[in-house]
Amino acid sequence: MKSIPKLIRRFVGIMMLSIMLLVCLNITFFAVVFVRNTSKFSPWDMADHVAAALQSTDDCYSLSDDAMAQLKEENAWAVLINNDTQQVVWQTDNLPDNIPMQYTLSDIAELTRGYVDGYPAFTGKAPNGLLVLGYPKDRFWKHTRASWDYDFIANLPRNTMIILVVNTVLIFLIYVAANTKLLRSIRPITNGIQNLSKGSPVYIKEKGVLSEFAEQINKTSEILQMQAEQLRKKETARANWIAGVSHDVRTPLSMIMGYAGQLENSKKLSEIERKKAAVIVRQSSRIKDLINDLNLASKLEYDMQPLTMKQENAIAVIRQVIVDFMNTNIDDKFPIKWKTADTLSACYITADKALLKRAVSNLIQNSINHNENGCVIYVSVDEDENTCRICIEDNGKGACDEQIERLNNIPHYMDCDRNTTEQRHGLGLLIVKQIIKGHHGKIIIDHSKYGGFKAVLIIPKNLS
Repeated sequence: MKSIPKLIRRFVGIMMLSIMLLVCLNITFFAVVFVRNTSKFSPWDMADHVAAALQSTDDCYSLSDDAMAQLKEENAWAVLINNDTQQVVWQTDNLPDNIPMQYTLSDIAELTRGYVDGYPAFTGKAPNGLLVLGYPKDRFWKHTRASWDYDFIANLPRNTMIILVVNTVLIFLIYVAANTKLLRSIRPITNGIQNLSKGSPVYIKEKGVLSEFAEQINKTSEILQMQAEQLRKKETARANWIAGVSHDVRTPLSMIMGYAGQLENSKKLSEIERKKAAVIVRQSSRIKDLINDLNLASKLEYDMQPLTMKQENAIAVIRQVIVDFMNTNIDDKFPIKWKTADTLSACYITADKALLKRAVSNLIQNSINHNENGCVIYVSVDEDENTCRICIEDNGKGACDEQIERLNNIPHYMDCDRNTTEQRHGLGLLIVKQIIKGHHGKIIIDHSKYGGFKAVLIIPKNLS
């Protein structure tokens, strides 16, 4: 069963693609969020920048217009704490009222790593003091007790990869667990569909997530089995009807042929009357042959004709067919020429001798029937490593490309030509096709190199 592994591979592929897409989308999302939420300068860089822009002249301090504009843009405030007195000696105009103006060393140590009265604070070294830059309370969040184990930082890439792998495995297991029940339901469904295509009866337990599909397949199987049974009954009835008609026609036909033969040989009748009787005999013989062919075709079609398969020398069998035709005193208009290489004396195949002779006889008779002005019939046998090729061709009027296309591809003898006055290649070729099919071979119909009709029987030497 190739469909189940293929389905599993498809599920796994979709899962892996989903994981990759999710990872890429998350990375892209966090990158966009990070970029959008990152200031042009970091708070610490901003503090250093403002401290450098603060100028001192005679105990007076002034800030450059550029730095002041950046502070207003960030809605930040700043103070300068004197190194000696720990007092605020300079401040911006937007300093909140609750910001202390006097600091101890412990206060300074605290604010450098945290907050000033709830405002996130960042420091920068300024001339004669410490610049403290404050932001609105909801602008930044600071780690006031940040401390990381060195091994944790050093092993962070490896641990991140391990976490990623573990998460992928967990997602895979969850995915498999979630779909196992579905896959178990799919297997009998696929088996049932395959059996339906073979015509076998199907019954699938109607349970699981695909119970509705199972129910429909079971109903379809019942309908197909019912139709197949009805078709078998119809075909059996048709075969029996053909056999019955053939049997019922033979007796009166034999009487017609017998009496017509007597009239043909009667000295009391005139020459014209005896010729008319001869026509009745010939046409009755054709009807008899047609009935026999129809009966044989029906038996072959419904596998009612047992095949007696033995090792046979195809060359000897075909030679016997040619001799039998010559003994029937066929007109000189239909000479048969043996075109098999003298070096090939035997070509052994597994075949039913009687049916093989019938197939070759039909092909030779086909050339005779369709060339009323006469033709030369060429018969040859050839072989390769695995097959035997029997070729019957003539230099008669042959067939057009359209007729040859139909004869090669239409499986039934009911091939009606538009010109009903022309005799058709039909039932005889059907029997040949059925016989060769029973030998696991094939027939190829084509134009002859001699300008007429050509049929090649390709039969395997050994049946497996």
